[in-house]
Amino acid sequence: MSIPSCPICGASEFEQLAILWPELIADWQLSPQEAAYIDEQQGFTCARCRVNLRAMTLASALMAHFRYDGLFRDFCAGPLAAMDVLEINEANQLTKDLNASPRHVLAKYPQVDMRAMPYADRAFDVVIHSDTLEHVPGAVAALRECLRVLRSGGVLAYTVPIIVGRRTRSRAGMKESFHGSGEPDNLVQTEYGADAWCEAMEAGFREVQLHSLHYPASIAIVARKL
Repeated sequence: MSIPSCPICGASEFEQLAILWPELIADWQLSPQEAAYIDEQQGFTCARCRVNLRAMTLASALMAHFRYDGLFRDFCAGPLAAMDVLEINEANQLTKDLNASPRHVLAKYPQVDMRAMPYADRAFDVVIHSDTLEHVPGAVAALRECLRVLRSGGVLAYTVPIIVGRRTRSRAGMKESFHGSGEPDNLVQTEYGADAWCEAMEAGFREVQLHSLHYPASIAIVARKL
């Protein structure tokens, strides 16, 4: 993989961890190629700061949106510190740097229901979540809530596991599949495909972009509230 340096800390040494397991590969009907790039998405990790590829991509996407040329940890302590930021679940290791922003709020799903969040309209400049939406029943309703709590000009940046060679499908009526433990909040509701970005449009966003550091393993979705 050709990523010259980590966008979080600037390190140039990485390692690949094996993340997927045979049962999940079978449940998702992944080809060897698909399993390989999903493993990269989840397990390609900075040797220094331990941020994985999906979180690197999310950080890079957010900085690109604000045209910031530098490291994410400096971005959090600098421009982002002047913004109200809602992070839903910890975005891998990014939370450590996001905490540098005094106006950062961390919400835990499912304790905080993404489909009915306890925040006022237009309360935030930025909403971030990483590999959470696929566990939410009614993902469009959750994205509509993200839109509601954003101010005009605010941005939503998020990742979901995307299998680019297929369309998004619900797992309703299928064998239960979990990411990690068998706890209810790890139950997969949606398998995302190449049309994953469409849900943000359905939720009411009118400007949606995709950002990648290494396609197809690395894709973040960025939606702006006009």
